[in-house]
Amino acid sequence: MSKTIIITGGAGFIGSHVVRLFVNKYPDYRIINLDKLTYAGNLSNLKDVEQKPNYKFVKMDICDFPAVLKLMQDEQADGIIHLAAESHVDRSIKDPFSFAQTNVMGTLSLLQAAKAYWESLPEKYEGKRFYHISTDEVYGALEMTNPEGIEPPFSTKASSGAHHLAYGSAFFTEKTKYQPHSPYSAAKASSDHFVRAFHDTFGLPTIVTNCSNNYGPYQFPEKLIPLFVNNIRHRKPLPVYGKGENDRDWLYVEDPARAIDLIFHKGQIAETYNIGGFNEWKNIDIVKLLIKTTDRLLGRPEGVDMDLITYVTDRAGHDLRYAIDSTKLQRELGWEPSLQFEEGIEKTVRWYLDNQAWLDAVTSGDYQKYYESMYQGR
Repeated sequence: MSKTIIITGGAGFIGSHVVRLFVNKYPDYRIINLDKLTYAGNLSNLKDVEQKPNYKFVKMDICDFPAVLKLMQDEQADGIIHLAAESHVDRSIKDPFSFAQTNVMGTLSLLQAAKAYWESLPEKYEGKRFYHISTDEVYGALEMTNPEGIEPPFSTKASSGAHHLAYGSAFFTEKTKYQPHSPYSAAKASSDHFVRAFHDTFGLPTIVTNCSNNYGPYQFPEKLIPLFVNNIRHRKPLPVYGKGENDRDWLYVEDPARAIDLIFHKGQIAETYNIGGFNEWKNIDIVKLLIKTTDRLLGRPEGVDMDLITYVTDRAGHDLRYAIDSTKLQRELGWEPSLQFEEGIEKTVRWYLDNQAWLDAVTSGDYQKYYESMYQGR
């Protein structure tokens, strides 16, 4: 094998897509999927690659520094792509301690293990890479200052129709000041700072990316799109925070996975790259699109389930608008999204409806019981 890459959080939503891409695209790489298998980790996300000769799963907590260091030594790891994180804002409000533990101390554990192992090698950091995946939420919030919309600074295939227009005149760039507003984003911001500090202090070869909202297959159904598809399917209420005016930039998950592949191989050490689609949608507009699409695919009259929309008390500290400027990534490395949003939503809704057994197992928690019994005592 030419390289051994550890991908943390590889049984999760985005992580499973990255693992699948690397396993299939690089048969000469050895891909180690390191995952604790919390509620959001599900090995059934990777059934199609689990028997591949260049794939290995390791159940491990990234906070266990001795175990992580031993894994790096045993597997002779050349790189880390770090996606493992607690990521749900509502959960962070209820339990900020677990977010600080995993997102901050877990990242520090990985950094220290990479430093200790790579510094022990004759070549030290040559050919090595620590790639840390972060979020646009570390930047805080943007104003919605221009309801008529403006042209984005760079064209993109993710956007289409009226929704390629931004709802504000500003975008997050790689130089935007960090202003996290939730315990989740504060923990991610802290982990980003540790990654950069390890480069500046020790010379560790690091890269950081900040990405906008992802959607697509295998997303845990606490997130807006899979949750609402499942609720529409069962004709359950669709709880929308506030008036649904909160605005997000969206990318189909296979596009950020391609960006991660490109940045891991061709990105510059110590650089930051924003990954976004210039594809902003208000939450209420996404909900209406999901209803129309799901109803149509279920053979119901289009829009018949609009009455399921239920407005609920807004989330504490709910940021109004996120919008990523990915011009740097597009110009320097040639990446751009491959799907328009409506096309991606169609594929996503169809996948959840075609994979109802997966969705039912996740929502029931049966998958967790299976893995708990499988790995008991390990």
